[in-house]
Amino acid sequence: MDELLRLLEAWRIMRLGTREVVDGLVAPEHRGPSPELRDVLDRWKGGWYWADSARRRLVLVHPTAEARPPRWILHSVLFAVTIVCSLGAGAALAGVWAPWQPSGFLGVFTGAAQFFVGVARGEWRLLLQGWTFAVPLLGILLVHEGGHYFAARRYDIDTSPPFFLPIPPTLSPIGSLGAFIRLRSPVLDRRQLLDVGAAGPLAGFAVAVAVLVWGYRVSAVTSPPLGLGAGSSAASWVVFAGQPIGLGDSLLTHWLRRLLVPGLRTGAMPVHLSLPAFAGWVGTFITGLNLLPLSQLDGGHVLYGLLGRHQRLVAGATVGALLVLAGQSPTWLVWVAMTFLIGGGRWTHPSVVIPERPVPPGRRWVGLACVAVFLLTFVPVPFAR
Repeated sequence: MDELLRLLEAWRIMRLGTREVVDGLVAPEHRGPSPELRDVLDRWKGGWYWADSARRRLVLVHPTAEARPPRWILHSVLFAVTIVCSLGAGAALAGVWAPWQPSGFLGVFTGAAQFFVGVARGEWRLLLQGWTFAVPLLGILLVHEGGHYFAARRYDIDTSPPFFLPIPPTLSPIGSLGAFIRLRSPVLDRRQLLDVGAAGPLAGFAVAVAVLVWGYRVSAVTSPPLGLGAGSSAASWVVFAGQPIGLGDSLLTHWLRRLLVPGLRTGAMPVHLSLPAFAGWVGTFITGLNLLPLSQLDGGHVLYGLLGRHQRLVAGATVGALLVLAGQSPTWLVWVAMTFLIGGGRWTHPSVVIPERPVPPGRRWVGLACVAVFLLTFVPVPFAR
């Protein structure tokens, strides 16, 4: 540490959980950095980065205690159960397996129990036919959370591996409620928050686009089922457990659908999505939801990183817009309430340790890229009749 401090003009040392942070102003003769400072940085046991574009302010992080060991058994079990549930959802969407539909409060648990008992008795072989839905969907989720995880590790933030959240296909046509990671040490400044928050949706978006391209190429233009009549506003549809589900469009799915679906000319008829196309639709839909600039969502992280405390103005406008959209799609009322709970009773983002430090101009493109992805993936009316 002394070897580092003599190269700094001024510094402060902060203890943040299991991490010690050196926030220093580099002496003029060592900016650039000098060979001496470069040697110290090469040997530094932790993360470091330049906090400004002029390379004057240096932030270094190193652990002061052993990191909590990951609970790999828990993570592995959750991921394995999510795989099984997503395969079940895919098999039901493919029409090769019919999930038992629960009724009443106790029916929810009975249906889930029957699903897992059936898997144990050998139905998993039938569920494997849903792989063209499950594999791309879980790939999108895994890459999304991996983006967050590796960005956090880049800054030496203590973080957990992804927690996957399964839901039985008797209750959901997806088989998963998503995934998340836990940051176990505080975020120092808005640059860290921006980079960690943006890495997930940008990485997942790239995979979701590739999945959509694949899926739309093998989708079909067919007459919609009776549940989706001529007056339906659905742009595409799937059938789950015998019931049609009409799906809305984002800008991205609108353009790709018209460009790639074989036989689609005017776009007047909704498209029957293939399993990978539905996985891509779900992936981009989740990306758009996550990029809403509210509370602890990825979009809240990104907008707070870009705007600081002014994020609250965008959050207020967003809540108002979602309440208006709820007139067309009541789903948004649920999402407004959920983001309020996720944020601990508010839609604004909590402060970082050093909120006054702006994001360097060279990193703002990351936030602007997320804004562009949000505009491309947001679905105003997700589920259409």
